[in-house]
Amino acid sequence: MAMIALEISDQLARALGDAVVRMWGQLPADLQNRLFEEAVNSQDEKIRPRLAVYLHDKHPRTCAAVKARAVPEPDSLGG
Repeated sequence: MAMIALEISDQLARALGDAVVRMWGQLPADLQNRLFEEAVNSQDEKIRPRLAVYLHDKHPRTCAAVKARAVPEPDSLGG
């Protein structure tokens, strides 16, 4: 019975985490910071840079900025 409860708990935590990631760019910066620090504090500190990059890629403002700075490759026609 305990195994089923643990599986359900993991499933619910994952669903909530997935929802937070989907909404990350819409959350206020102070809430983003609090959630980020809580996530890092609940894990090994080594997760900090990987989590930062992951969330950075999920944020529409920062994701769009990275794409805007990308230098297009010249095509074979010289364009």
